[in-house]
Amino acid sequence: MSYNMTNVLGIIFANSHDEALPELASNRTMASVPFGGRFRLIDFQLSSMVNSGMSTVGIITKSNYESLLDHIGSARYWDLARSYGGLTILPPYGNIASGLYVGKLEALKGALGYIKKTGCEYVILADGNVVLNADYSKIIEEHIESGADITCVASTGNYSASETADSVAFETDSTGRVKETILNAAKAGKYTLGLNINILSTALLESLVMDLIPRGKNVFDRDVLQAKAGKLNIRVYEYNGYYSRIHDFESYYAENMKLLDPDNLGKLILKKRPVYTKVRDDAPSKYGLDSSVNNSLVADGCVIDGVVEDSILFRGVKIAKGAVVKNCILMQDTVVGKDTVISNIITDKDVVIGDELRISSAVGSPLYIGKKRVL
Repeated sequence: MSYNMTNVLGIIFANSHDEALPELASNRTMASVPFGGRFRLIDFQLSSMVNSGMSTVGIITKSNYESLLDHIGSARYWDLARSYGGLTILPPYGNIASGLYVGKLEALKGALGYIKKTGCEYVILADGNVVLNADYSKIIEEHIESGADITCVASTGNYSASETADSVAFETDSTGRVKETILNAAKAGKYTLGLNINILSTALLESLVMDLIPRGKNVFDRDVLQAKAGKLNIRVYEYNGYYSRIHDFESYYAENMKLLDPDNLGKLILKKRPVYTKVRDDAPSKYGLDSSVNNSLVADGCVIDGVVEDSILFRGVKIAKGAVVKNCILMQDTVVGKDTVISNIITDKDVVIGDELRISSAVGSPLYIGKKRVL
């Protein structure tokens, strides 16, 4: 069976899990946090949807979305600048019935007019903190064939207490139907952990929103996935592809650094399903005669005259002569001065680190330097 994916609407919650990454999401949405040297987190969901044949996407925002708007622009980089369908930003107070929502169901109530107007039969609800390159057409087809009311994309494995602390876990029967939904287990062990991606019909979504909101129920995970596990046919789609789930600052650092392994990078960035992002017309990176770069991701526009090891450099980063950068993530237009040595550091955009400094942090617990700071 091949379903027409233009009848599937994508809804991305840009601000979900902002509180899990306050260092980077204090002045931007979680969905617009930089990742992997040249991308934003939202690029992976948008690219997965577009590559799967979807042509209508709504992004629900709540606060601090200026950076997101700047990144998305007209949405032409994702081929979503269209007169019919395309990409729509759904801010709070976007219509007379909406406001600054508390839970996802309340946010969806404010967006119901838009959702119904699209005319799409199914909707994919996705959060902005998961990095993956998914073929949603396969998931939709399984959703339809299984007769599920809701399909939850999940992955089974061994997880730490911190990974399960802000998550949804499922216990299923032999057919994949959910028997019990566990919220925020905060215990290490083997779980079928949700990836914050849920599929259902737009008709069911509207029915759930209109039934639950008047009764003060606005949390999708608790009031739908948990409360209705025995009433609705909720099923799990086991996702076996490469993914990253950002649940705190340490996981953000670790999941970025995993991309220094060519095997991981090759599983995420696929030729058949490219990851699209905003284009910045930088020149190719320049490497000085005395420079040395080892096991690092270097984006366009960088100028490297020093030593870079096991690090990720976003666009326009400058490393001066004699500088040494190890185990760092340096975001756009960061400058590292002469003879400065830094290790286990994350810099936000436009940070300037002066000459002859020594800055380091413990392995696995990186130090964060905020946007436009000058040291």
